[in-house]
Amino acid sequence: MDSDAAARVGQVRHTTAVVADRFDRFTWRDTYEQSAGLRELAEELEARHACSTDLLADAFLAAYKVGLRLRDRTEMHPGRLVNHQIIAALVGAPEFADLRRETVGDPYAAAMAVLAQAAALRRILERSHDAQEQVQQPPWTIQQVQHQTQQHQQIPQTPQTPQMPQPPQESEHPAGTARQTAEDDAAQAFAGAASHIGATARNAAARATRVVREETAMMRAWGVGSGALERMPFGERARLAERLRTSRLARWAELIGRFRQMADGERARKVENANGELVGVTLGDDLSRVIPSELANLGLPGSRALFAARYAAGELMLYDSQGEQDTGRGAVVACVDTSHSMYVEGPGGVTREAWAKACALALLDQARHAGRDFVGILFSAADKIQVFRFPAGPPADTAQVLDFAESFLGGGTSYQTPLTAAAELLEEEFNDAARTRGDIVMLTDDECGVTEEWTRGWNEAKRLLGFRVFGVAIGAPPAAAAGSVLDALSDNLRSIEDFTDVHAAADLFRVI
Repeated sequence: MDSDAAARVGQVRHTTAVVADRFDRFTWRDTYEQSAGLRELAEELEARHACSTDLLADAFLAAYKVGLRLRDRTEMHPGRLVNHQIIAALVGAPEFADLRRETVGDPYAAAMAVLAQAAALRRILERSHDAQEQVQQPPWTIQQVQHQTQQHQQIPQTPQTPQMPQPPQESEHPAGTARQTAEDDAAQAFAGAASHIGATARNAAARATRVVREETAMMRAWGVGSGALERMPFGERARLAERLRTSRLARWAELIGRFRQMADGERARKVENANGELVGVTLGDDLSRVIPSELANLGLPGSRALFAARYAAGELMLYDSQGEQDTGRGAVVACVDTSHSMYVEGPGGVTREAWAKACALALLDQARHAGRDFVGILFSAADKIQVFRFPAGPPADTAQVLDFAESFLGGGTSYQTPLTAAAELLEEEFNDAARTRGDIVMLTDDECGVTEEWTRGWNEAKRLLGFRVFGVAIGAPPAAAAGSVLDALSDNLRSIEDFTDVHAAADLFRVI
């Protein structure tokens, strides 16, 4: 056998179908080591299918790599041809392109995609088991061919020895024949298994896409953006995802997300330094509300005189708005009732507690957007209260946000305890930073009395600190809320009857 043929016979065939560099391989190994789920899946599959770990690596890299490219099947080790066929079917599925939009460059999301496809990969491997067994035992192994070649080369060449026949061509050599036979057998064996691989691969890609998107939406609902996720270590992100999935309020993540989207929309309708909600354009001389196209005239020397004349005549085009003034500058304090009655489900199967806390988390976003401190106060009976502080500036700690959302005190209801705590916090803020005009939002479904002495102290604190109180009567019709103690304590009161309606509190996000 000539040297070229020997090299081709002895060459190492690839065991992975996805072309990857050392950085990609490092990312896979690092993710594999950090993911207990991947290791358990590999151990389970390897017990029956020897190619399983390589298959999981291919599935991961197919989802993760930016420039995805598969090897030609002729470059593959015969024992990994089934992997190549599975990955080719996955990559060729239209649904896989949707999946890659969620996973490219994100090791955690790519690992999630692999785990989401576990059941489908298991089924494919089981149905391809016979084909895999057939190619795992080819008629000639490389070691056998090399051993025979060595024996052939050791035969002494003497004049009395009959002339040996010329070595066969590569296609006729036992090594080439063995390999060709193995690959032909593999092709025939896989033909019988191929019919189900395509459909299963499409279903697997679609399911993985759904799982990854649901977790991303869940994270976003709880205020964890894609940038924060990419910076988060794998283990921390996995623990956070598990906590979010098992949280007592996990099933209300969609409600929380809708609240936050609504609040974003209401903020977009506000005009800085203008009164209330934008409703159109009017004429006047208020320079704080001049529309951008009017201001552009100041940049043109020839138009400045016209601008001055229109200003003098009060005919500048201004944003027109109506409603209450956005006067809040101090902390936003959300007092959330967590008495037993708040655990009762309302219309749509949403509890009063879930609605109140979703609203409070949206108020947390509102405060951060305005550069204001946020304080969440959970209350029930007079001796039950929990305070969660979220200072302006640093990102809100996700674990603390979850603690606030998950905590439930139970018991009766006392207004005096949480409102006193809120007033003391605003007084502390005034003493430390000279900030006034904070906002207190009282979210409750109950009605309770307050003493005259407490009311006098409350009114005095309100006068000195200039804070506003917004009452939200959850589950109470407007007629019942009117004239209540909550109504008397509030500058602005609204009633919530439909717990699936996030827009019932939309005006809060225009005036706070």
